[in-house]
Amino acid sequence: MFPWLTTLILIPALGSSAIALLPKGRDLLAKQVALGSSLLTLIVSLLMLLDFQKNSPDLQLAESHDWIATFGIKYALGVDGIALMLVLLATILAPIVILASWNEAENGRFSVKTFFALLLILETFMVGVFAATDVFLFYVFFEAMLIPVYFLIGSFGGAQRSYAAVKFLLYSLFGGLLMLASVIALYVISKDQLGAPTFDITALTHLQIDAHLQRWLFLGFFIAFAIKAPLWPFHTWLPDAASAATPGTAVLLVGVLDKVGTFGMLHYCLPLFPEAAKFFTPVIIVLSVISVIYGALLAIGQTDIKRLIAFTSISHFGFITLGIFAMTSQGQSGATLYMVNHGFSTAALFLIAGWMISRRKSSLISDFGGLQRVTPVMAWTFFIAGMSALALPGLSSFVSEFLVLVGTYTRYPWAAIVATVGIILAALYVLLLVQRSLHGPVAPGNENLPDLNRREMIAIAPVLAIIIILGFFPKPILDVVNPTVAHTMQVVGVTDPAPTGGK
Repeated sequence: MFPWLTTLILIPALGSSAIALLPKGRDLLAKQVALGSSLLTLIVSLLMLLDFQKNSPDLQLAESHDWIATFGIKYALGVDGIALMLVLLATILAPIVILASWNEAENGRFSVKTFFALLLILETFMVGVFAATDVFLFYVFFEAMLIPVYFLIGSFGGAQRSYAAVKFLLYSLFGGLLMLASVIALYVISKDQLGAPTFDITALTHLQIDAHLQRWLFLGFFIAFAIKAPLWPFHTWLPDAASAATPGTAVLLVGVLDKVGTFGMLHYCLPLFPEAAKFFTPVIIVLSVISVIYGALLAIGQTDIKRLIAFTSISHFGFITLGIFAMTSQGQSGATLYMVNHGFSTAALFLIAGWMISRRKSSLISDFGGLQRVTPVMAWTFFIAGMSALALPGLSSFVSEFLVLVGTYTRYPWAAIVATVGIILAALYVLLLVQRSLHGPVAPGNENLPDLNRREMIAIAPVLAIIIILGFFPKPILDVVNPTVAHTMQVVGVTDPAPTGGK
């Protein structure tokens, strides 16, 4: 079988190496190599779909090679339906971000070619973390992602970039250390029970782990994923990082990297520690509801456009985690679809907000009044992105949010009812943002702002098209993820609640 996943990892890595070898001053060529590498990766990922059987819950496109045989560590890759969708999310957004970020690195501490080389290295690690089926390999990719993100924020971001980069790194390293402790424990347990150590995810799901120990190991993984997601109260690094980062970096950080947290909950926490997952579910449901409401309330009060988008994401991640731990097929399918839809809607918001900020030289919402009169194309694209963020019917986020709430209501009606308040608050913060930035009289300084240019329109067009298409036709994604969701629920040992309708 053709090594699809290794190829997806190698192409951006080789592209990054090629950029690093370019002579100094060849900035345009560095950008072209980055864009070409990411487009080739996207083409290969789409061709990979031809070999994927959507009706199977098994790990597919598998590769396995001995890496550190003494410790049972392998270079093992494979994807199920959920992982496949997130790999595609990464490979679709990477070339869009590179094209949209064509001029973002001009004032960075390092060279332009360093910026685009870091973007490609980040794409390599993003594909690897979703495709890894060896828990140790997953951990390596999980931690390796921190390096390019740290430099992208700290070297190319805004005024608070150093503070934001260090805060992001410290939070992530703390979570990673907790996960490492649980990974080491799994190594010891697998050696005792299986006779030889292994980090294979399929083999580890068959371990018989004491319920008390399972809870501690679950917490090691869950806290690391909750920080990455981020879930309240582990969220405080995100607004600083997202507002300090360049718009393109923010897209990959919030749109893709943060999905590693919710992906890890679904892909690792539930199958590896099913009893512990059920034990902690009530607490996690409460944290998820708090995240939904807290993120929305703080978004309403923001005056900085990038911080507002960051707080909306905290609210949205609350919905995703709520769907995962509702332990229903509708909730988990909706949560997976939400991961994909949030990636695109957040990408649209951050990219367009970045173009607005670069034109106006300000990130204050009050400075953008009347844009629809001056820059109508930019205003309309921002309006569509905002409507997707508030889950307007007909746009992609609506279906996923609806599935999460319906799936949650069948098992935790109180949580679904309280979380529904988040929808009302979302309408408030998005409509206030749209009103203050796009409508009303033209604010001083906006009279001669240029509208989107051809490159920017080419970059944003596929994102908006996906938002609209998935709003009307999410079936292709649901057909791929539903078998994996059903298998996960079977492994955890839960079933959907029986219908309680009357006569």
